[in-house]
Amino acid sequence: MMKFAVVSFPGSNCDEDLYYAITDDLHEAAEIVPHTATDLSDFDVVLIPGGFSYGDYLRGGAIAKFAPVMPAVKAFAQTGKPVLGICNGFQILTEAGLLPGTLQHNRQMQFICEPEPLRVENNQTLFTSAFQDQQQITLPIAHGEGNYYCDDATLAQLRKNHQIVFTYQNNPNGSVSDIAGITNEAGNVLGMMPHPERAVEEIQGGTDGLLVFKSLLQAHLRTV
Repeated sequence: MMKFAVVSFPGSNCDEDLYYAITDDLHEAAEIVPHTATDLSDFDVVLIPGGFSYGDYLRGGAIAKFAPVMPAVKAFAQTGKPVLGICNGFQILTEAGLLPGTLQHNRQMQFICEPEPLRVENNQTLFTSAFQDQQQITLPIAHGEGNYYCDDATLAQLRKNHQIVFTYQNNPNGSVSDIAGITNEAGNVLGMMPHPERAVEEIQGGTDGLLVFKSLLQAHLRTV
């Protein structure tokens, strides 16, 4: 059985959503880990949830990157194990330097909360192998700072290394190149603004998000 760590910061509000997506829908083990933890080596996957860590003071993720747990997150990523940051988790990963670029205020300077059509640009990652190439999916978004930005050189690298994993079909927030989710160059760290944990049961409006977690399970089973 896999063991997922769900890192909870002061202000996280999607930690329990992630916990129950893993335990109730993926049927694997999960533990909510406090921001004060200093060792994540017993886990197979680290999940960094959405919410408003530390109230999003300064900007999303800017304070969370200094939390005691973050050196352990970085050490975990360096082992090659999967790290997934969702929404505020994506912001934290960019602020901590685990992913390139930054998340800015949405183009229209308003919070957006709606189902969003996406395209799977790379289904050859730890997080997307259960999807079809170029599959059209729908996941909810809920953010005020989801406008992904990077400079031209970084964007060229993302394209060259196939690090762009999810793109928006309608680009609701102004993200460069319609980017909704990217990996690091090694492919074991994914940041995405849409919420897969909010699309794991039909009662939520669809189950496309469950395939993100099933992909992680498939990748794990290939290594044991």
